Amino acid sequence: MPINKVTNKMERSMFTSVSSRSASAYQRVSVETAVSQASPHQLVAMLLDGLLKNVGAARAALKRGDIAAKGEKINKAVRIIDEALKPALNLAQGGDIAANLNGLYGYCALRLTEANLRNDDAALVDVIRVIEPLADGWKQIGGQVAAGLPPAH
Repeated sequence: MPINKVTNKMERSMFTSVSSRSASAYQRVSVETAVSQASPHQLVAMLLDGLLKNVGAARAALKRGDIAAKGEKINKAVRIIDEALKPALNLAQGGDIAANLNGLYGYCALRLTEANLRNDDAALVDVIRVIEPLADGWKQIGGQVAAGLPPAH
């Protein structure tokens, strides 16, 4: 094999393309900008969306038999719950709502762990079933929060 073919093959395997790196950097900057400009309410909405996105991606990976990708996406979903959503709760002042959300998040983290250990799509569907209404409700009250209005009863 000529040396230039070996070198080109090595370069392709060692480095990502400039366009791929540029797109990744652009996406990272876009996300960082959105996060830095978001209200606390919007941040929670983004976290819930990220949780659902990762659970959906885990389901897709499981269906195509990509166990490594499934595990990676489930891990990201659990981290969103354990490192962002749960710590954001004010259990001392949040009353029953904060306590119930804490329990709900704990249940979802448990179901995600079970889904990962058993390759259990039903457990992933269960998390989506629980989180989607919460995410939708959170988005619906977003306009009221932005306007400074009390939530409708």
